[in-house]
Amino acid sequence: MMISETLQRARDYEKTNFPLVAEQLPKFHVTGGVGWINDPNGFAPFQGEYHLFYQYHPYETKWGPMHWGHVKTRDFIHWERLPAAMAPDEAYDKDGCFSGGAVEMPDGRHLLMYTGVRTVIGENGENQTFQTQCIAIGDGVNYEKYAGNPVIGTDVIPEGGNTTDFRDPQIWREDGRYYVAVGNRLNAGSSTVLLFQSEDAVHWEFVSKLATCQHPRSNMWECPNFFQLGEEHVLLVSPQDMMAVLPEFHPGNSNLCVMGTYDRESHQLCQERMQSIDYGLDFYAPQTLEALDGRRIMIGWMQNWETSGHVPSGQRFTGQMTIPRELTIRNGRLCQNPVRELENCRCRKVSHQNAMITGETVLEGVRGRFLDLTVTVRPEEGGSLFNWFQIDVARDEDHQTSIRFIPDDNVIRIDRTQSGLPWDIVNVREFPVREDHGRLKLRLILDRYSLEIFVNDGEQAATSIFYTPLEAKDIVFTCKGTARVDMEQYDLEVD
Repeated sequence: MMISETLQRARDYEKTNFPLVAEQLPKFHVTGGVGWINDPNGFAPFQGEYHLFYQYHPYETKWGPMHWGHVKTRDFIHWERLPAAMAPDEAYDKDGCFSGGAVEMPDGRHLLMYTGVRTVIGENGENQTFQTQCIAIGDGVNYEKYAGNPVIGTDVIPEGGNTTDFRDPQIWREDGRYYVAVGNRLNAGSSTVLLFQSEDAVHWEFVSKLATCQHPRSNMWECPNFFQLGEEHVLLVSPQDMMAVLPEFHPGNSNLCVMGTYDRESHQLCQERMQSIDYGLDFYAPQTLEALDGRRIMIGWMQNWETSGHVPSGQRFTGQMTIPRELTIRNGRLCQNPVRELENCRCRKVSHQNAMITGETVLEGVRGRFLDLTVTVRPEEGGSLFNWFQIDVARDEDHQTSIRFIPDDNVIRIDRTQSGLPWDIVNVREFPVREDHGRLKLRLILDRYSLEIFVNDGEQAATSIFYTPLEAKDIVFTCKGTARVDMEQYDLEVD
């Protein structure tokens, strides 16, 4: 199999530069190892393992011509780094190999499907961009792009669809056929997900508009991911230019879960409920897979487009993935929790039961930057409801990232204003939580420069990055009023 000069250059650069960056990297979150990453791609089983690709520009800590980076795992915690899988080296993808999916073929080969991007100068002298769907087939390490690419061109987009914004194919096999869902901007200023089918993954026919943006309004649904979870069907999308519907949906580049019933005759999703997937500051473009044991596992880009251009001086990587999360539906909500394999990394347990928190309090042994920390807070027995309860993590004299619970409003506020990001960017986000008379359960996962919060056993999740110096390890509890806390902390070690 021929390796192009462009791809070989990327592989050589990785090999030389990975060791120089190792000390900066998180312990158990996927990064590119060097350079820039964004969307997860091709998250799917292959030959008994789980492969993950990602949008990748190895040469700088900013977005550039998109390659596909590549890792694999057996347990979602320990990741083996593989050589870059694809580079923009053909006429139809010369300006980027954009996001897509992967599937194992019946003959055991690995099929990648992605959006090839090319920009040309039109007759009016302005740039014109084309996004088409392409495939590459390989053995799990090396991939050869199909000679007949693109396999889905812009000529099959239904009337009213935009030929510039047509991207991010999710491919799967069902009942002996291949299906692919692709995001498409509508010329009327909305968005849809188009469904195609094929017998051989090469010749495709349009099936339906799987789902169309209703409310909240968005100009483009990126990165569609469609799957069955229990008795329901779920569509995850990442809306661009979304109008805020507070407090549930924030504006701009957001994330959205649509749940409902799939009509297999019309191939359309009847949209019944919607919610945010993640309520934090940094979450976008999630993908899911069905694990070999039947679990539905999700991973997302732990970053956002508004802040992604801000990288501390001297840092040679930017962008990382969330901890993989197990998805369920409970009481009509999409719920998520860290994969259970993370518990195998726990060590050095510290616990406190019924600790009284009034004013600022430090609990013995509770500190660190590689932690799995669960806190259950409730009002003092027979006492009045506290005004607010706060946990500061990664704290020292000058820095902290805060999680504040305001029971009167049933709101959590995340604030990283003092977390080491010296730029005028979004640093605060609030979201509503279920009312439970001042009781709340939080699970916090910290890994060097990231914080993932899971509320009430996964009813909600909120993800944020920060760049607080690693020496800032204190964890401080503060309450305006009086609260009682049960707390369990584990250090996390990954071989």
